[in-house]
Amino acid sequence: MNNYQNKIVITTGDPNGIGAEITIKALNLLNLPSKDIVLVSNSKILNCYGVLNNNYEIVELDYPHKVVPGEVSEYAGDFAFRALEKACELQPKFIVTAPTSKEAMNLAGHAYEGQTEVLEHFLAHDGQKAEMLFVSKDFRVLLLTRHCALKDVSSLITREIIIEKTERLRSFFQNKLMIKKPSFALCALNPHAGESGIIGKEEDEKILPAIEAVRKRGINITNPLPADTLFVKAVQNYIKGDKLPYDCYIACYHDQGLIPIKAIASEKTVNMTIGLDIIRTSPSHGTAFDIAGKNIANPESMIEAIKYCLY
Repeated sequence: MNNYQNKIVITTGDPNGIGAEITIKALNLLNLPSKDIVLVSNSKILNCYGVLNNNYEIVELDYPHKVVPGEVSEYAGDFAFRALEKACELQPKFIVTAPTSKEAMNLAGHAYEGQTEVLEHFLAHDGQKAEMLFVSKDFRVLLLTRHCALKDVSSLITREIIIEKTERLRSFFQNKLMIKKPSFALCALNPHAGESGIIGKEEDEKILPAIEAVRKRGINITNPLPADTLFVKAVQNYIKGDKLPYDCYIACYHDQGLIPIKAIASEKTVNMTIGLDIIRTSPSHGTAFDIAGKNIANPESMIEAIKYCLY
């Protein structure tokens, strides 16, 4: 029997960032039973950033290097990568990942866009693909493209990508959230949804035909709508505590989707990986090297990331 199957496995991220600090703070505030939590980390790193109140199991990884808060280091990047690899080897249902540095991991020879892609590499099977979903309460945003240059977004958004990602999104809602008929709103790529091709032709030539195919599969999704107006009602309802018009908003690129949700719920937003067998969550911020080691990092997003695994 897998001893970690029903545990929450937490990686503490880049040793030189705020990952260990927010992990310690979050666990101390949540005060979860020791039997429920496993840390993949290093005791020396943890001791540099605080003291855990409970005696949680620590799967120790070697780190014979000095912890230097704020430093981008290939050694730190390699440690963060190895922690993710070990967490996947443990085969839990839930993985919570503290922030890592893409630059540091690349310096260490691990050429991935981010943790989502690392998890996909180790965990995907039978054609599975990992998707990046940002969540704060019932405000949910899926990204069609992730960490790519803005100039490449148009070419990356294809009919196949839209169909595949909306299918995976529907599966997540139906099988994990138990919402049988979710409603999705799709952001247009261009301002004013292209103005009938005057501003851009992607909506007419690529996105709308994909939407027609998606609807034939029984998925409830809007035509591409101007993002600046689409998110207004979502933000207004979120602030008032009312139900949002749609179960999920699908953004064409990173900043289009993350600006609205982070603007109103920065510390409450969780980055969730869907499409794999596990549930993976992470705080929605980065390593914050500029404040690492100062004991001023806010653990709220990490707390929310852990709490999502308790539901």
